[in-house]
Amino acid sequence: MARGLALGWDRPLLCTDVVPERAQALADEVGGEALASAAEVAQRADVVVLCHKPPQLAAVATEVAPHAKAIVSILAATALADVKAAYPDRPVYRILPSTPVEVRQGAVILAADDEQDAELDAALRGLLEELGTLVVLDDAMVDVAMGLMSNAPAYYALVVESQVDAGVRHGLTADQASRLVVQTMAGTAELLRRQGYDTLAARRAVTSPGGSTARGLDALERGGVRAAFSDALDAILKR
Repeated sequence: MARGLALGWDRPLLCTDVVPERAQALADEVGGEALASAAEVAQRADVVVLCHKPPQLAAVATEVAPHAKAIVSILAATALADVKAAYPDRPVYRILPSTPVEVRQGAVILAADDEQDAELDAALRGLLEELGTLVVLDDAMVDVAMGLMSNAPAYYALVVESQVDAGVRHGLTADQASRLVVQTMAGTAELLRRQGYDTLAARRAVTSPGGSTARGLDALERGGVRAAFSDALDAILKR
């Protein structure tokens, strides 16, 4: 996810990684510099973006907190209050991006919080809006939202695979089917955005009584598509 953010922002950056070659590869790709430690990054950066594993919060904070001016966390299942406790007395933000931020078509969640630094708040929101759609939520709802958007690229890829397989079964090549399905998905997403996310209107626009779309939708409903997505979110939130 760190690489996706870096590619989306497309700016020179300071980075570090437990695998130095990986940090150097990212610095070479977007510009900037790979540093030997997180402490060095914190000393030189205006904002430190935490992209490590959640259980490492305390250990990384020991190294970073003495030097960091501001913190942005993308740690899953780690409440804003926990990050603030690890990094007291400075601006701390919690965000969660989806992988399409790499191409500036992602969704980004920002945990709502009291204003910390008006200028920094505005600058951060501007950076996040470059990556796609920014949605501000209460911190308590971030994990629910994560289950809708962070996991969803895998779901959509599965949906594409399923449609492509069906097309191949009826004579299309995998390349032909993939191009048709992916473009239709992308175009429909843009159409829904322009129509104010009115999914019912979008369905009715292509569904004539007794027609092929009506028959296809009926098959999907009988196959339990709604229940399957509901069950998927329940599975993500279950601990």
